[in-house]
Amino acid sequence: MSEIKRKKNESFEGFMRRTKQKWQQSGRILEARKGQYFATASNKGARRKSALARIELKGKIEYKRKTGKLSKKEMADYSRVTGKK
Repeated sequence: MSEIKRKKNESFEGFMRRTKQKWQQSGRILEARKGQYFATASNKGARRKSALARIELKGKIEYKRKTGKLSKKEMADYSRVTGKK
């Protein structure tokens, strides 16, 4: 965190301008923008486990849909998992 204090009789806009300049010069804004959308890669086992759970859920929901026993909540899960409505 930066330790920038507002000067006496300094407007808020001036203070923010000065703060942003400090951040720009130190490279903090660039660092924040670099990592903004970066998602850490999950390991192979976790991806496989997630995929298996998704497939199992999809199978259960599909079975209930075909037999006519699909509730409203499960219907929302069905559209979320399969992408269908």
